[in-house]
Parts: sequence; C-alpha cells; structure tokens
Amino acid sequence: MTDIPIILLAAGQSRRMRGADKLLQVVDSIPLLRRSAMTALEVGPVIVALPPRPHARYDALGGLDVQKVPIADAAEGMNASLRGALAKVDGAAPAVMVLLADLPQLTSNDLRAVKTARRANPDNLIWRGATSAGKPGHPVIFDHLLFPELRKLTGDQGAQSVIRAHKDKAHLTRLPGENALLDLDTPEAWVDWLRKRGS
Repeated sequence: MTDIPIILLAAGQSRRMRGADKLLQVVDSIPLLRRSAMTALEVGPVIVALPPRPHARYDALGGLDVQKVPIADAAEGMNASLRGALAKVDGAAPAVMVLLADLPQLTSNDLRAVKTARRANPDNLIWRGATSAGKPGHPVIFDHLLFPELRKLTGDQGAQSVIRAHKDKAHLTRLPGENALLDLDTPEAWVDWLRKRGS
C-alpha cells in the first residue's frame, strides 16, 4: 500500500460558535466540512471522524467517497477521534496524515507539499505543515512506527505529546501565509474572514 490515508478530524462540538456549527459554515458555496473532505480526497483516501449519528455533518459529506467513522466518545476530545479513525487505517499503511477539518485556507497543494517533504526526508518520523513564518501547524504526517503511541493517546491535546517526544525526528514544511494554522472558532471570526475574502 503506497497511499497515505488522511484522517480528517471532524467530531468536535464547536463550543465557541454559540449554537452554530463551524464545520457547516458555507465557504465557496459548500459547507466547510465538505470542502475540507474534497481537498483531502485530491491527495489520498480519506477517513472522517464524526460525532455519533444523527448529525448534519453526515449530510454535508453525502456522495463523497470517504469513510465515515462515528466516534461514540467524541466528548472526550480530539484523541478519541484520532484513536477511532486510526483503528480504520490499513495495517500496511506506511504513514497517516492527520488533518483538522476547520482550516479553511488549507489547499490540496499544501497537503501535497507535506507528502513531498516526507519522500524527500525519509529519515524523519513526523512531517508537518507550518506557517510561512515557521510556526508548526497542519497537516501532520506520522510514520507507521508511531501508530502504537497514537493509539494510546487520551484527552483533548491531539498528538502533541507524540510530537514532543519525537521533535528531533520532525520536519517542518512552510506553507503559504497562515494556511497551516488559521481556524475560525467564533461567529465574529467567520464574519471577519468572509468579509476580507469578499464572500
């Protein structure tokens, strides 16, 4: 298996949106979640971690060739989603790319750039995107040797403990602007971003 599967983390609760769902905000005429999934599908097979059914996020993914994984314990935080989705990754996968679903500026070219960095720097265990200024962000590719550590994670800190433990084996790829980090967690942030974008 040469394809690197992409885990799209989309089971969060959008708590700061005051009742709205940030992953269902419309960007380029489609929900952000669908747009993120379509971006990822251009680069590899996609596994989406989702809240338990029923949920409108399933409808947003309708017709897309993605594997939907309901996360029963999604309220635990990001690592429940990571564990649940990782359980669906083929054991022969050489690595996995982990991607947040709420990064509206991330492009398929950004994902490809990090995949290319993996091939160009095979002695590392982690490859991740960064801002143009060098601040680490997403996506993050983990070598298969790290899968056992990822499966043990708990809580809502993502894979930061694994990244810290192997910081000497991590490679950063600078992506344009704030693509690797910009997320929009409040209604005000969405209004401001869409205004600046002219949407």
